[in-house]
Amino acid sequence: MYTLVVSILNFNLKTTLDHIASIQTGVFAKPTADGEVVYLQARYFDESGQLNSLLHPDLKADDVNAKHILKPGDVLFAAKGTKNFAAVIEDDQFSKVASTSFFVIRLKDKKVLPEYLAWFMNNAGTQQFLKSTALGSSIASISKGVLEKLEVLVPSIQTQHSILTITCHREKEKQLRQKIESLQEIIIQKKIINAIK
Repeated sequence: MYTLVVSILNFNLKTTLDHIASIQTGVFAKPTADGEVVYLQARYFDESGQLNSLLHPDLKADDVNAKHILKPGDVLFAAKGTKNFAAVIEDDQFSKVASTSFFVIRLKDKKVLPEYLAWFMNNAGTQQFLKSTALGSSIASISKGVLEKLEVLVPSIQTQHSILTITCHREKEKQLRQKIESLQEIIIQKKIINAIK
């Protein structure tokens, strides 16, 4: 099943990211104890771009320019540091803005799903390329210019959905394997304890 993805990708159209999306930098802001807008920072996400913390509004709405408010379907790309993941903004109860750790990628081509673009950018091959372009000695950073000229493979919408479905199943499989490993470890440890009692 997973080889299907590879074979499909061999027959795609290629385009550069700046042809299918606009790219803007995040904004610098100073969070407060309470607010109406969430200030998204890279530390809120894990290596694969999944939120790993509860979001808390920490910017005053009056202090945020409306043009910086993220829209559902925007793709964040963490360009600074060692975690260079992409994540899709989903619709929920909080308005959000991105910190300067991120580029905000807003698709202008309906032929590309935001979730597919995030998958493509998180793919090992794309990650390897992007990391190889990073500049800076203390904190490595990927430039907007590099992102704009990133070649993106764009299959049909149907194929994009198929890729995302396969990826979702693969992630569930990994999680189940980890749970099985954990349970097996518990069983083995209990048997060892019982044997030496």
